[in-house]
This record gives sequence, structure tokens and C-alpha cells, in this order.
Amino acid sequence: MEKREMLRSLINYYDNGNKSKFAKRLGITAQGLSTWLSRNSFDIEVIFSKCENISAEWLLTGHGDMLKSVTAAPVVTDTPVSDDNIDRPKAQPLAAIWENTNIKPIPLVTEKAAAGFGNGNFSIEEKDVKEYYVIPKFRYCKVDFMIEVSGLSMYPHFNPGDVIACTILKDRKFLQWNKCHVIATREQGILVKRLMPSTKDGYITVVSDNKEYPAFDVPFDEITGLALVVGFVGLE
Repeated sequence: MEKREMLRSLINYYDNGNKSKFAKRLGITAQGLSTWLSRNSFDIEVIFSKCENISAEWLLTGHGDMLKSVTAAPVVTDTPVSDDNIDRPKAQPLAAIWENTNIKPIPLVTEKAAAGFGNGNFSIEEKDVKEYYVIPKFRYCKVDFMIEVSGLSMYPHFNPGDVIACTILKDRKFLQWNKCHVIATREQGILVKRLMPSTKDGYITVVSDNKEYPAFDVPFDEITGLALVVGFVGLE
């Protein structure tokens, strides 16, 4: 599907075909929207961030359904919902899980808090923790924190909203080429990218899995912290 057709579908769905309202929704001018239509192009990140429930796959490829499918999550309860004799899972308080396992809970932190992980005195305050994860498969990984992925630059490897587990690297020699890393930078904030050697001295090349995002070089003195992504939690 052409970008122009996709734009028209979006305008019809979100604002009943009203181009001015749709432009306002995106935070751009009506003239800017008209330019997108005439050029058969649009800003993927802007649309993804402003259009609720839109499918990342459709936005990137034009294939599939425009909207994400919603799957109801299973409900775990203490109370049997029928009189049969099937053993049912019971909800457990998080405190009880911690008491009965040697698996360390991993904090999911805000991006603002994670941005300080390059600091030698980095510590996570309780107010910066969104929630805790207990993940048996990470038992033998040194996971320092988890953060949520935002944007589409690492699609389809990571989807927006996926939660990635990060191990802080204290030395550049522990970098793993072509592996996903979290990079804290002074000017651009937190980046999630693959790392590759640069042809320029004092630089590193950061690469997106989404081919719509070109690779670029970042000077080492711009980087305040590096962490290796050792795993992630995601939903279909």
C-alpha cells in the first residue's frame, strides 16, 4: 500500500476524513500534511506516537491490519469459577514470591532514571521504579535494570513497549559488536541500538534494525554510559 493511501486511511479513521483535524492531532500544519500526501511520504515516528492503537507492522510495511489486535490477558484468581476439581493457579503477593525464591527481583525504571546509569555512583531510588520483575531465565544473568522500548528504530527485533533487561558495562572492552546495547548520551538521551566499529577514530557506529533509520556515528566522549541488552519481555 502506498504511503498516500495509508495517510488517507488514517485521516478517515481518526478524524472522519477531516485533514485539518488530523494535522492538529499530529501537531503539524495542514500544509505539512498536504506535502506528505503530494510526496507520498510521512513521518513514521510522529504518526506512531500520536495515533492510538496503530499497528507498527502496518505503519512500516503497509501490510496487515491498520490497528493492533487486542488480546485479553488471563485473570489469575484465588476463587474457583466452577465446581470442578481442577487445580487452579492462585495469585501470590509479590512479597511472598520474594521470600520463597532466591531470584533477585529486577527493577523496571523510568528512562530518566536509567539515563544516569553511566555514573559510577548510579543507584535506583524507589520513586523511579515502575514495577519489579521476577524472571527465572535471568537467574544467571547480571541484570542491573530494565527499561521500556519506545519508538520504532529497532522494529521488528523490539516492539514499542517491550521491556529490555540491561547489564551495565564498566569498560569498553566488554562491548559485543552487532549486539543490542543501551547507550546513554549527553545530547540524545537514551538510545537502543546495535553497535559496530566506526571508520573514524574516537567514534562508534550505532545501527537500527529498522532499515528506515540510517546508521550514524557517535563520538565516545558524547557517551556517558553503555549497557548490554541480555534479554527482553514482550507481548504479541
